[in-house]
Amino acid sequence: MATIASSETDQATAKSGRSFRVPLGLVSYLQATPLFLILGFFFLLPIAMIGVVSFWDYDFAGLYPAFLTTNYTDTLGSWVTWKTYLNTLKFTVIVWGLTLFIGFWVAYFLAFHIRRTSTQMILFLVCTVPFMTSNIIRMISWIPVLGRNGLVNSTLIELGLIPKPIEWLLYSDFAVVLAMVHLYTLFMVTPIFNTLMRIDRSLFEAARDAGASGWQVLWNVVIPLAKPGMAIGSIFVVTLVMADFSTVQVMSGGQSASIALMMKNQMSLLQYPAAAANAVVLLVVVLLMVAAILRIVDIRKEL
Repeated sequence: MATIASSETDQATAKSGRSFRVPLGLVSYLQATPLFLILGFFFLLPIAMIGVVSFWDYDFAGLYPAFLTTNYTDTLGSWVTWKTYLNTLKFTVIVWGLTLFIGFWVAYFLAFHIRRTSTQMILFLVCTVPFMTSNIIRMISWIPVLGRNGLVNSTLIELGLIPKPIEWLLYSDFAVVLAMVHLYTLFMVTPIFNTLMRIDRSLFEAARDAGASGWQVLWNVVIPLAKPGMAIGSIFVVTLVMADFSTVQVMSGGQSASIALMMKNQMSLLQYPAAAANAVVLLVVVLLMVAAILRIVDIRKEL
């Protein structure tokens, strides 16, 4: 009798457990709910607020909730804005090309020419040490190097290579590009390095056995397999350069402009709706650039 009663109790418990079992599809949604709430509150909600404010009216006294397209017509209808966007895109393309070139070869050296894993990690950490300091400190450190009486000009004059200091080394587009390459190259090195470390080394042996030269192995094996890492690094660099205003302001000496610097100036003048409209346009441009990168390279191979 005790055995029968026990079996009946187990069956009742099993039935009750089955009756309260949560569907697997719902479990996935419940697990993703905390992340969705965090992203919604800290990411989607601020973007939505920027979009709302971009339609407001304003003057020197304050902001006025409304639904006006004046901020967008003023932004897109101004030749100054288009020229600023072209200047920003110029910086983006140049910095992206240089960081991609430098980052690929640095990652290639770390991945294939350094045999010991411990040495790879040490050299990689050496690359990351400067990034433990502020971007501003690393950026302004170029001023005593590139200045009129800086290290470069003083050395060249003492060697007799130039008769007078080179003016365009500092407070110019050259200084802006140099500082950005210095600041953002690591964002290209890291994903490319991770991708190269995942490549099966037996593919190189197979290519060499088939008669491929070193450059053919690089062009036909390494670079195609490194494209996901190059795409991820490109997304990092493009978004960072498009949103950078401090580097342009400091390293150009106020002689150049970017769309992020324009928004910063508008906010300093309390023109928040105009700055919000510029932010929305900039977001659309960056998303289009990222979409173009993702259309060319499938980064799901890296994820």
